[in-house]
Amino acid sequence: MYYSRLKLASVLGVCLLGLLLCLPNGIRKPSSLSIPWRQIHLGLDLRGGSYLLMQVDLPSLTHDRLQTLSENMRDILLQNHLGYQDFRIDADNATVSFLPRSAEETQAGLKALETLPRLSAAEFTVVRQDNGRIALTLSPESIATHAREAVTQSIEIVRRRIDGTGAIDPEITRQGDDRIVVELPGISDPERIKALLGTTAKMSFRLIDANPLHTTYPPTGVQLLSMANPADGPALPVYDHVDVDGADLTNAAATLDPKNNEWAVSFAFNSVGARAFASVTQANVGQRFAIVLDNKIIEAPVIRTPITGGDGQITGGFTAQKATDLALMLRAGALPAPLSVVEQRSIGPSLGADSIRAGMISLGVGFALVVAFMVLFYGRFGWYADIALLANLVLMAAILSLFEATLTLPGMAGMLLTLGMAVDANILINERIREEVARGRTPLAAMQAGFERATSTIVDSNATALLAHVMLFVFGTGPVRGFALTITIGIVTTLFTTLLLSRILMARWYALTRPTSLPV
Repeated sequence: MYYSRLKLASVLGVCLLGLLLCLPNGIRKPSSLSIPWRQIHLGLDLRGGSYLLMQVDLPSLTHDRLQTLSENMRDILLQNHLGYQDFRIDADNATVSFLPRSAEETQAGLKALETLPRLSAAEFTVVRQDNGRIALTLSPESIATHAREAVTQSIEIVRRRIDGTGAIDPEITRQGDDRIVVELPGISDPERIKALLGTTAKMSFRLIDANPLHTTYPPTGVQLLSMANPADGPALPVYDHVDVDGADLTNAAATLDPKNNEWAVSFAFNSVGARAFASVTQANVGQRFAIVLDNKIIEAPVIRTPITGGDGQITGGFTAQKATDLALMLRAGALPAPLSVVEQRSIGPSLGADSIRAGMISLGVGFALVVAFMVLFYGRFGWYADIALLANLVLMAAILSLFEATLTLPGMAGMLLTLGMAVDANILINERIREEVARGRTPLAAMQAGFERATSTIVDSNATALLAHVMLFVFGTGPVRGFALTITIGIVTTLFTTLLLSRILMARWYALTRPTSLPV
């Protein structure tokens, strides 16, 4: 029951620090202060906003991988002077196959294709089928690995795109194997965000086939792509081979073209992209060069002179908003696969305000009932428990503010549940002291024994609850994680306030008054 001045000052200092960390949630930051002003952020259900559940198109990812492999296969066959015909891509079976020019070239073709670059030995297999075709098949492990990487990459690109719009406190999380949850507090109209995220923004620069017959019947290696703006003309035959990849872009920005006073998008390449751009423009002066975005031709200008500076400009009747969004998507990078919106919800700010009001009322009523119960049943020691309970709430809010956590409606329910858990610990202590008094012990001995016998029970029960809620946070998603986080923080603060603060208050009262009986 003895506490040194250092220990007393430490406990009170932690409580005071918690109170200071809570202040930014109630007052506006003074302009003269340069210190961090950390606050609790309100979640979607409290603040209002938009909820999007998006799914990554994994089949198209496999198709793109097979398309790249088919181009590499063609290059290797040509390098080895081996003919081929009837190239086929079967995305359902993850296979690329072709028919050798002659049976004599089959073995040479198999040997040449073994030199294809691969990420791992088990990424794909190359075999001769019974019908004489040579087939390359992706392994299920390789498909699963690419899918995981694509979803992870998509989350990062989605985050960069949303950050570029200036959205405050977005929540972007993974759900299942191929879905991404996007929560945007404060944004009640998600249409622009939806369009921004639903666009793959895969840009490439390809040469246009000048043969007029191919505008109707494109051969293998050429595809008809329509114009992004139908008014610009009919579809054009574009080579499948990508001369310059948009992944080599280093910067993009919306600019106002001084020549015609129209919005455009200026871009710049890295050293690899600049060399490729210079090489293709030098070798193809006079030919049309298509700028392709998500299989739509934005522009198809004629190469007048070689472009060796590594930068350029895209025009096409953009508005300021469209030019800004396109530049943002190009800076953030292309999605590895398209995203489709599976579910969309919007929560108005008035509904969020109602949720806050209901949550605060429930928290206030719950706290008042607990305070009344403790005072009614335990008198002075009940007041000390209530002070510790108030400090518990302050410390919980302080930790949430320190880490700028997002508070949701389940999180507020977690805070209310923490009150019950915290007061339960104080009830254990007071009941133990009451039992020791009934046995005839002196006040000091009763308090000492009560604390000692209740402490192990309190620590054990809170330790098991902490473990359960940590697992809930690790494996849960969305609101479940918010609930588990609040409870986990509440358990830590409960142990601190119950075993230290309330005990100090009771010990100091005894040291100052030396009572002959305890008010239990």
